Amino acid sequence: MIVYILFVLGFVILIFGAKFLVDGASSIGVKVGLSQLIIGLTIVAFGTSLPELVINVFASLKGSSGLAIGNVLGSNIMNTLLIIGITAIIYPIKVDSLICKRDSWINLIAILLVAILANDLFFGKQEKIIDRVDGIILLIFFIIMLYVLFSNIGKRNNSDENKIISYTYSKSIILIILGSLGLFFGGKWIVSGALAISYELGVSESTIGLTLVAAATSLPELVTSIVAALKKNTDIAIGNALGSNIFNIFLVLGTSATIHPINFESSLNIEIGILIVASLFLMLVIRTGNKARTITRLEGVFLTLGYFIFLFWSIFS
Repeated sequence: MIVYILFVLGFVILIFGAKFLVDGASSIGVKVGLSQLIIGLTIVAFGTSLPELVINVFASLKGSSGLAIGNVLGSNIMNTLLIIGITAIIYPIKVDSLICKRDSWINLIAILLVAILANDLFFGKQEKIIDRVDGIILLIFFIIMLYVLFSNIGKRNNSDENKIISYTYSKSIILIILGSLGLFFGGKWIVSGALAISYELGVSESTIGLTLVAAATSLPELVTSIVAALKKNTDIAIGNALGSNIFNIFLVLGTSATIHPINFESSLNIEIGILIVASLFLMLVIRTGNKARTITRLEGVFLTLGYFIFLFWSIFS
């Protein structure tokens, strides 16, 4: 019982820790003269994948590669199918043209790159493993992605610029310290709890990562997207979901593999296939010719049903 309590408590502490750290770092960024748009594209964007990153770092340090890869794939499937789907059901999503031209393509390239590296295509290796070299390749792509991000900074919508609050230096530092402690202990308890639950239920680490851990780490994004949809501000939902997907693969998975090589189970090719199909479907529904369009409620229903079919299959297969 104590394992389950620590597991749940770990998630609460982890989520609040990420928020405190981002708030404190963003506040200091404002004070040293960074524009709020720059802060939003770096610190805040990084913060959305911070829970996954911390969990994967602890999992990698323990050599629990199944939990690490499962967490990334599960989170991305939830982002693509459930979060975008539910948001569109509540209120149709009007897609920004920049997302059509850039983010949706980077998202697809990212998952295709994982498929190539995980299955060691073109490299002639016998074992299916995402090794340290693969991890470094993913991190290089992350750096390239940041360059692309900043090269298009003038095309971004600046309407959210006034949302970052500036605290005093002392309060900002306290938030950063509390956030760091929350991330450390929360991440540690989550990984320990997930491994114990995996052993107790007799299921693989990757299954726990794909379902329980991924759902919990994506919960804040789901709540944020639902609130935005209720306010009819659905345009941010798809951008946040795709941005989180890209960060998860290039930064989170890249860091995990660099710390400890990830043994890739062949069965996970099904999840990669789901992500590829979902990404292609998403590109299809948000693009008509050269014009961006709206993700309708019906398309949202298809995406949401797809997630629950995946979840049912993952649990009972």
